This record gives sequence, structure tokens and C-alpha cells, in this order.
Amino acid sequence: QVQLVESGGGLVQAGDSLRLSCKASGRSVSSEGVTWYRQAPGKERVFVAVIGHLGTTLYGDSVKGRFTISRDNATNTVYLQMNNLKPEDTAIYYCNLNMYWGQGTLVNVSS
Repeated sequence: QVQLVESGGGLVQAGDSLRLSCKASGRSVSSEGVTWYRQAPGKERVFVAVIGHLGTTLYGDSVKGRFTISRDNATNTVYLQMNNLKPEDTAIYYCNLNMYWGQGTLVNVSS
């Protein structure tokens, strides 16, 4: 059984940083890509960043230069380092591996 558990969200001010974690069990995060998505209130879920099984990364335009995705194979965890947060980054952040989703973690950025 594959499980993804996100953590690290919270209430911060604009300009602050947060690091989200996505801990996987039942499947290795290095075996295939892991993607972060986010869903703001009243909006669709959108792509944020992905790390492929070879370690290549790709980012959405709105987070390029501010967010960094990485992984720790030893702990089977994927991270999303978010710097210079903006109010428009407010959303529930989800990680995805193949067909599996975590429960999400809320990031709330105040101006």
C-alpha cells in the first residue's frame, strides 16, 4: 500500500520561507517522478514542481527562482523549499506519485 504524507505547512508572512515534506511509504520516491501541486480556494489544482526519477526538476512559471524541489532517498522523502513567499502562494499543497496523492498541507501567506 502506497501512502504519501505531506507536512510543513503553516501561516507565514510575505517574504518568509517554508519547507514542505512529502514522506512516502510503499514505493520509492527515486523510482519515478514525484510532483507537487497546489490548489487555492475556489481554483483548480495546478502544477508546482516535479522531480524525475533521474533527479531532473521542472517548475511552474509562478514559482521559478523561489521554490526548490529535492529528495532524500534515505528517508524516502521529497521536499519543497519555498522562499520569498507571496500571498498568491496561499493554497493546499499536495504531493503526487503515480496515481497516489497525499492529504495535503495548508500554506497561508499573509501580506
